[in-house]
Amino acid sequence: MKFVTLVSMVAALGGLLFGFDTAVVSGAIGFMKERFDLNELQVGWAVSSLIIGCIAGAASAGVLSERLGRKKTLIAAAVLFIIGSLGSAIPSTFNGYIIARIIGGIGIGLTSTLCPLYNAEIAPAKYRGRLVALNQLATVTGIFLVYFINMWIAGMGDDAWDVSTAWRWMFGFGVLPGVVFLVLLFFVPESPRWLIKQGRAEESLPILLRIHGETLAKQEVLDIKESFKQENGSIRQLFSPALRLALIVGVGLAILQQVTGINAIMYYAPEIFKQTGAGTNAALIQTILVGFINFVFTILAIWLIDKVGRKALLLVGSSVMTICLAVIGLAFQTGHASGPLVLVFILLYVAAFAVSLGPVVWVVMSEIFPNRIRGKATAIASMALWAADYVVSQAFPPMLASSGPAITFWTFGIMALVTFVFTWRVIPETKGKSLEEIESLWAPDKA
Repeated sequence: MKFVTLVSMVAALGGLLFGFDTAVVSGAIGFMKERFDLNELQVGWAVSSLIIGCIAGAASAGVLSERLGRKKTLIAAAVLFIIGSLGSAIPSTFNGYIIARIIGGIGIGLTSTLCPLYNAEIAPAKYRGRLVALNQLATVTGIFLVYFINMWIAGMGDDAWDVSTAWRWMFGFGVLPGVVFLVLLFFVPESPRWLIKQGRAEESLPILLRIHGETLAKQEVLDIKESFKQENGSIRQLFSPALRLALIVGVGLAILQQVTGINAIMYYAPEIFKQTGAGTNAALIQTILVGFINFVFTILAIWLIDKVGRKALLLVGSSVMTICLAVIGLAFQTGHASGPLVLVFILLYVAAFAVSLGPVVWVVMSEIFPNRIRGKATAIASMALWAADYVVSQAFPPMLASSGPAITFWTFGIMALVTFVFTWRVIPETKGKSLEEIESLWAPDKA
């Protein structure tokens, strides 16, 4: 477990980059709006341009990781992230910033797809949930840290300095974790399942020996080889009756994770709190509180996910999220948003998400698809997730301005209720099962 945990933590650093790069814009967007004189649609584009790159990265992750391997593709992703962070910090035009964010987004799309997948392929079944969930812990750690970094940088100068320079430092700071991730990737092994798929079982055995011990490692090699014999690895296979349900589960959960509104809060938290009457400093402090709750309850999820199970966490989390979003919308509708009510229920909503949809969706996406098709299938689900994230992040500012916060949060609440019903009716429990056992859930006589 010491070896597996170490390797998984290195891979999960990709999640830290994911969290950092998606949340850094929350502190910068107000200054950029003034610097480039942006309208509401351009504000949405400044935030969601990253997601266009993420969609492209997720779409190519399957093909690249199948051809080059998980490790080399992650190294390429780290390089793209570094270029994107540096490029976002130095542009003199809004279009230059957009190009850099898209480049960085490609790296994030690759890591968001491959880090959970890599962890799932290297972890023992008993601990796979918590080890894959380390990726989500790293993500929320990145979000939490960037809120502090944004507030620290914004406090280094006056308002004019913030508009001209502070936002550049916020984006540029991302180069540091990108370099650390790049260096550490050279010390982790390739995925043993990918090696076996390439006919390099002799290279995978030493890795599996360190994970399972001699007896289990040899059996694992045989099980993996057998699973590859039963699949042809084509995308068409995913649409077969035997695996159609797996595709519905993966893509459905990916979309629902985003349309319940979490990243609208993560990207625009300071602007939301300003709607309640909070000043700029108070809004940034409340945003840090959101990041703290997200961090703490993700740790709780890591402890629970292999004990309680994936499905139970999704049911509890989505039901609490539904209630919280309904109350937040009601507070705005009735004019009670200026007190602590909205803050309290946003924190409860974030806690419910962090213990359920946040980590569980990535775990389920990484484990439900068969070995030979896993890279491509996970890429499809990740691409759907990022596409839904793009729609939410692009639509949120205009929707908030036109429909108002009450309708906006009620819309997210309806999606949370849909998530509860979808989980209850469609999602199987995968706790404690090996990847090959999960694959058997989609056999024709069980599908």
